[in-house]
Amino acid sequence: MQILGIETSCDETAAAIVARDADGGGRILSNVVRSQLAEHAAYGGVVPELAARSHVAHLDHIIARAAREAGVELAGVDAIAATAGPGLIGGVLVGLTTAKALAAALDKPLVAVNHLEAHALTARLTDRLEFPYLMLLVSGGHTQFVLVRGVGAYERWGSTLDDALGEAFDKVAKLLGLEQPGGPQVEKQAALGDPARFRFPRPLLGQDRLDFSFSGLKTAVRMAAEDIAPLSEADVADLCAGFQAAAAEIVAVRSRAALARFKAQLPTVPAQLVAAGGVAANQATRLGLRQVAEEAGARLVVPPLALCTDNGAMVAWAGAERLALGATDGLDVAAKARWPLDSADMRLTHAA
Repeated sequence: MQILGIETSCDETAAAIVARDADGGGRILSNVVRSQLAEHAAYGGVVPELAARSHVAHLDHIIARAAREAGVELAGVDAIAATAGPGLIGGVLVGLTTAKALAAALDKPLVAVNHLEAHALTARLTDRLEFPYLMLLVSGGHTQFVLVRGVGAYERWGSTLDDALGEAFDKVAKLLGLEQPGGPQVEKQAALGDPARFRFPRPLLGQDRLDFSFSGLKTAVRMAAEDIAPLSEADVADLCAGFQAAAAEIVAVRSRAALARFKAQLPTVPAQLVAAGGVAANQATRLGLRQVAEEAGARLVVPPLALCTDNGAMVAWAGAERLALGATDGLDVAAKARWPLDSADMRLTHAA
C-alpha cells in the first residue's frame, strides 16, 4: 500500500508518501519538509499563529511536490494519514482538515495519527524492529520513556515534570544569546568549552524513578551566567559544555534504569532501546546512550536525523501500520492539542 502522510503539528510543513510491503517492510518514496525557522527567528521561538498561517500558505504545494517526487498521482494512494495531535492546535487543524478534504474528494480512508506514535514506530520503518521495545523520546515538546508493545499499545514509564529536554536546550541558547533552534548551537559551543568548569545539578537523579526534570538545570545555568556577566565567548562555551554534560548524564542514568526495568519485566525478550526526537541527534546524548546500551547488552536504534525530527514519512508510516490492522477514522475525528500515547483512544479497538 502507498500512504500520503501530512505533518503540521509545530513549525515544519511536511508531506511524504511511504509504501508498506505485504511482508511489513517499508520504503520512503518521497519526504518533503519545509522549515519555518526563518519566519520565527525574530521572535526567539515558534509563534503558533504564524506557524498555522504558514502551513495554510504552503501545505498544498508541499503535498503536490511529495506526490511528484514519489512519481504517483494522489488518486493512486491507498489512504491519507495526518497528524491529529498533540501539537499546536492551529497547525494540527490545518493538516488534519486538508487530509479530510483529500480523503473525501478522492474517496480514500483517513487515518488520524498521534504524533508521538509516529515517532514511536519510525524504527520499524528504518530498521524493521520487532515489538516490544523501549523508546526514549527526546524532543522540543516531549521527554519520556515508553514501552512499545505494539501498534496502539503503549506504557509510559516516565516523563518530564516540567521542561522537555529540547525546550531546555532552546531556553539555554536564548539566555546565552545564541540563535534558534538552540540544540545545535549549544552543542557547537559545548565542543569549544570546558564541561568541568561549571558543575550543574542533575535533578531527580537521587530518586528511584524514571521521570525527568530540566527546569532547575536551566535555572542553574541562568544564575551562573548572571554571576559572571558580562559573558565572554569562553564563558558561553563553558556554560554550554556544563549544561550539555549534565543533560547527557541525566539521560544516560535514566536510560540505564529504564533498560534494567525492561530486562526485569521482559526477561525473555531481547532488550532494544530506540531514541527518537530531535535531541537524539546530539552527539553527547547519543554517546551516553550507546555506552548504556553496550553495558546492558541492548540494541540501540537511532533513526537518521531527518526521521528523528518532525517529518511526513513517520506520519505516513504510522498510518500504514494502523491501516494494515484495519484501523481508520471518520471525517468527524477531532484535532487534539494534548494526546498522551497511553490514553484509551489510542487502542486499536477504539478505531472507527
